[in-house]
Amino acid sequence: MIKIAVCGANGKMGKEVIRAVNNADDMELTAQIDINGGEFESIKSAGKVRDIDVLIDFTQPATIYENAKFCLTNKINIVIGTTGLSDEQINELKMLSGANNTACFIAPNFSTGAVLMMMFAKMAAEYFDNAEIIEFHHNQKKDAPSGTAVKTAAMMAENNDNFTSGNCAETETLKGARGAETYKNIHIHSVRMPGYMASQEVVFGSSGQILTIRHDSTNRECYMPGVLLAVRHLVKNGGFVYGLDNIMQSGE
Repeated sequence: MIKIAVCGANGKMGKEVIRAVNNADDMELTAQIDINGGEFESIKSAGKVRDIDVLIDFTQPATIYENAKFCLTNKINIVIGTTGLSDEQINELKMLSGANNTACFIAPNFSTGAVLMMMFAKMAAEYFDNAEIIEFHHNQKKDAPSGTAVKTAAMMAENNDNFTSGNCAETETLKGARGAETYKNIHIHSVRMPGYMASQEVVFGSSGQILTIRHDSTNRECYMPGVLLAVRHLVKNGGFVYGLDNIMQSGE
């Protein structure tokens, strides 16, 4: 049995993860960690008295980096679903993972449909020189843009060098009107609104045509197959992985 600890256990995603782990035949929940009324208030306190093969973290952007550093430094394998990590922080965690021979899996999105959307966007990027991303989330999401949007842009940038080809010189009369500019000039627009859970559109354009790739998540259950897939991958293979697409492409 794979012994699982869940950090952020009392949050909406944490509760869904606990349900999924309890329903998995090859996993056992050994610790529920949450600073707000959890069985344990910290990873450190849980690790002292419970066996942990993999810690699954769904906390918040303000704490995830330190949580991950603690786990990797103390040889606790970790699956990270919390977004908000910078490129520099991800690279640091990759180095810590290798230096301590401890597995780390970071996924901006665990929905298999959302990951396919990102993979399709990467494919389309080879054929379109103009593209923008619009992401929609509930108004309690603390980071913007979403990790999914940033990862999508990074994947698209692997297949093209400039996504504002032919655009005129622009002047924003209101700051932020054109969204955030990221890899290879891809603009990301973040919408925060009650009623949404998580949706994303990638819009491609060229003369005479528009291609829109969209994915919508309507409940948190859709993330659980990806979370369990990541856990099983870590136990079997170890190492460092950024993005569920890497193991979906390998056919695991």
